[in-house]
Amino acid sequence: MTEPESPRSSRPHLAARLEDWVTAMERRVLRSRGWQPAVVPYTGYGSGAWLRVLGRVLLAPPGDDELRPGVEPRPGVEPQQPARGWRRFLLTVPLVDHEVLVEVDGGTHRVRTGPGGYVDERVPVRLEPGWHEITLRLPQHRATARIRVIGPEPTIGLVSDIDDTVLITHLPRPLVAAWNTFVLRETARAPVPGMAEYYRRLLERAPHAPVLYLSTGAWNTAPTLTRFLARHRFPEGPLLLTDWGPTNTGWFRSGQDHKRASLRRLAADLPQVRWVLVGDDGQHDPRIYAEFAAERPDVVAGIAIRRLTPAQQVLTANAQVADRQVRPRTVPTVTAPDGAGLAAQLDVLTARDGGSAPVVDDHG
Repeated sequence: MTEPESPRSSRPHLAARLEDWVTAMERRVLRSRGWQPAVVPYTGYGSGAWLRVLGRVLLAPPGDDELRPGVEPRPGVEPQQPARGWRRFLLTVPLVDHEVLVEVDGGTHRVRTGPGGYVDERVPVRLEPGWHEITLRLPQHRATARIRVIGPEPTIGLVSDIDDTVLITHLPRPLVAAWNTFVLRETARAPVPGMAEYYRRLLERAPHAPVLYLSTGAWNTAPTLTRFLARHRFPEGPLLLTDWGPTNTGWFRSGQDHKRASLRRLAADLPQVRWVLVGDDGQHDPRIYAEFAAERPDVVAGIAIRRLTPAQQVLTANAQVADRQVRPRTVPTVTAPDGAGLAAQLDVLTARDGGSAPVVDDHG
C-alpha cells in the first residue's frame, strides 16, 4: 500500500489476473452466504493540516469480531481469544473501489478503496498535535482509527523495523517465518529483550517524538502486531506494512522497495522530523538505512542496529552477510545485541553536534 506500483499495462501480469479472478469468485460465494463489507482501521499520522488515513475494506461474516474489530486495541487491553495468523490470510476478501466515509473534526470526506481493498488517502483537517480519533464508516459498519498528528516544530522521531527488531521471528528463514506468521498464537511470540525500554527511554528525552513501525510484513497481521506491541509496552504508533499479494508486474512485491519508498514518503510528509532508524542485521536494514542516510542526511538523526545472536545468525543464513557491514558515513550509527546495549548509547543518537558521524559497536 505504501510502495509505488509500476504503471498498469494493457495486459496485467498473470499473477494479478489470477488473483482478481479468485477474489471475484470468493466475493460472489461469500456474499451469497450473508457476508457484509466491514472496514478494518489502521493507525494513521499527519500534520495539523492533513491526515494520512489508512484502512481496508473486507467482506466479513456476521458477528465475526476477528475481521470486524471496530476499534483498534488500546494499550493494556487483551484480546479475548488470541488468533492464529492463518485466519488473517485465508479469511481475507477485499472490496476494491468501495466508498468509505471518513469523519474527522466535524467534517466528512469521501474516499474509495484501491487495489487490495486498501484505503490510503490524505484528507485536509485542522487538528492540534497529539492523538486523535477518526471514524471510518460504511453503510453496514463503522470503525474508529487512531491518528497521530505531529506538530510543525523540529523534533526527533523513531522508525522501527518489527521482525527480529522488536519481535523475535527469524524471518529470513522461510519455514520459521511461516510458522510464526500462520501457526503460532500471538501470545506465544517473544519480544526482543530491552527494546521496549529502549524506545521509552528515547521518548523520555523527546516526549513529542512520533513513533512508526516499518516492516515488510503483511497488513493482514496489523491487528495482531498492534496487540503484541501494546502487551509488551512498546510505544503506540502507526504501522507501515505491505501487501504480500502479486503486482501488475510479478508474483511478489519487493519488501526492500516498500521500505525505501516508505522512508522517502516520511521525509516528504514530515520534513521537520529527524528520524532515528532502528533495525537488525538479519536482513537488509543496514543497507537500506545507510542508503537513505546518504540520500537524506538532513532527516536522519542516527541509525541503531540490533545484532542477532550467533544462533539467530545461523537461522538467518540466507540474509546477505555484506549488509551487516554497511555503515553510513553521514550519520551516527550504533549496534548492540539487545535494547539495553542500544539504550546505553542513546547519547550518540540524540546529541548530534554536526561533526563527524561516529560508529559505536557495543560487544557487551
